[in-house]
Amino acid sequence: MKGKTFLRVLKFAARSRALIAVAAVCATIFALSNVFSMYILRPLMNSLVEGTATARSLAQGIAVLAGIYLLGVLGRFAQQFLMVRISQDAVKAMREELFEKLQKLPLSYFDNTPNGDTMSCFTNDLDAITNMLNTAVMGLLIAAVQLAVTLGLMLYTHWQLTLLTLVLSGAIMLLSVRLLKTSEGKYDRQQAQIGVLNAYAEEIVSGQKIVKLFGREEITEAEFDALNEETCRMQESAQYSGGIIEPVLANLCRGVYAVTALAGGLLCVSRGFDIGGLTVFVYFAGNFCAPVAEVASQVSSIFTALAGADRVFSVMDRPEEADLESAPVRIRREAGGNRYRAVAEYAAVDGREVKGHVLLEHVSFGYTPGVQILKDLSVDVPAGQKLAIVGSTGAGKTTIINLVNRFYEIDSGKISIDGTDVRDICLEDLRRCIAIVLQDTHLFTGTVRENIRYGRLEATDQEVEDAARLASADSFISHLEKGYDTLLENDAANLSQGQRQLLSIARAAVSRAPILILDEATSSVDTLTEKHIQEGMDRLMENRTTFVIAHRLSTVRNADQILYLDAGRILEQGTHEELMDRKGRYYSLYTGKTGLN
Repeated sequence: MKGKTFLRVLKFAARSRALIAVAAVCATIFALSNVFSMYILRPLMNSLVEGTATARSLAQGIAVLAGIYLLGVLGRFAQQFLMVRISQDAVKAMREELFEKLQKLPLSYFDNTPNGDTMSCFTNDLDAITNMLNTAVMGLLIAAVQLAVTLGLMLYTHWQLTLLTLVLSGAIMLLSVRLLKTSEGKYDRQQAQIGVLNAYAEEIVSGQKIVKLFGREEITEAEFDALNEETCRMQESAQYSGGIIEPVLANLCRGVYAVTALAGGLLCVSRGFDIGGLTVFVYFAGNFCAPVAEVASQVSSIFTALAGADRVFSVMDRPEEADLESAPVRIRREAGGNRYRAVAEYAAVDGREVKGHVLLEHVSFGYTPGVQILKDLSVDVPAGQKLAIVGSTGAGKTTIINLVNRFYEIDSGKISIDGTDVRDICLEDLRRCIAIVLQDTHLFTGTVRENIRYGRLEATDQEVEDAARLASADSFISHLEKGYDTLLENDAANLSQGQRQLLSIARAAVSRAPILILDEATSSVDTLTEKHIQEGMDRLMENRTTFVIAHRLSTVRNADQILYLDAGRILEQGTHEELMDRKGRYYSLYTGKTGLN
């Protein structure tokens, strides 16, 4: 059973302790009203059978019953109202914690987890938890109160009949536990399959243009139909398994009701058991089983929620990136300036300016254990120099960039900036010192100005516009409907790929970081546009340590040094002229006019 998961969900709800206490009182009032309202019928029934009832006594009894029922209705209403607030607050806290967790997870999680599966945690799984908190939690409390009070009144009314009821009800509860265990795993598989379906749908919607370009609509529909069919099958299996519990138990409870009524009737005939007592006891016997059936009727929502909670908690429990705050070296940007200073917070040394000297010493790394991408790689990039990295696909070019940023941790060796191991630098500060322009651009919903300023939030409007001019983006921005205040939505789908790339370059420019990484930064820019921005790119790289991964040799020729990688090792290293004189792999690549991979 999922007791630990259920308790963990309740911990989020427990943050609203005061509201829960009031809701529990209201639920208790409702449960007690259900029980005691029936017990009051005993003297009324006996007075009618014995002929001692009067209009006044009946009116008084009915008035008391009406008052108890009204109190129960008000308690139920208040409890439901409060639980909506409690459940929403709890799920809000879970949603916030889940989102905060995502910000702290390593890049490997996002590389290995489909976006749609993660989004399913925010939607389907959290919605299921909301439904459970709204209904099942207080339902369990009401059931517990009703069982306890009903048992006490049953013992008070007739203890022999109570023992009979307990034996029959115990058998029903054992059966219900067995049925619950059978259903549990099916709900886990159901929620996992929903995540798979959502991931596929998100992938296809995002790549719909490619689907249409290659005419794969029918194949895509067939694949989706197969996933949808599997999802439907799993949902049917889970819902059938959970849904059958309630009618089975409800009918068994009616059997308990019938057996108790028969035994009570025999006691009335043979032992003088009063009719009023029999009436209320038969009701109690049915009411004793009712909570079990009520909880069983919510098995579907409970197991769906707990399966979803397991998925949410599995993300929350994943190991985070290195501690952002405990690293011994912090890097501070000087207010109003263009310099970064490293400060050893746990040593009595003065801060020093970050120059950007990057050194990789005997670095080995593999994304999969046992399969190395980089093998004993050593590279020295002095501050302010430009390093170009070329080589075939899979040679490890982008991997070097990932390691300098600490998107992944190296298996062995050392990477340092200005002599300080990057593992000793606060991760957040390290990445502030590195501006990066990727081949795949991403722009957020917001204005053009806001997207450029994302590189340095405190940048002024003038600095944003200067960065855009440096990246040669100002010319097309000025022709937009509202210029820098034009709203971009849906990853700026209304802009060309080249224009989006220019905005990414401007975003890197405004950061003023001492280290710059250009990973195919001009791959989506046409040749004419590339000529226009080349001077701006040179200004952007001036006095910055720059890593360039490029297809086009025009951005490689003027590098201070060029690395030719193959299978994670450096085959050739030197300037453009030196490598051409060697007439090796780089020479063949250049003279053959083949593109760089």
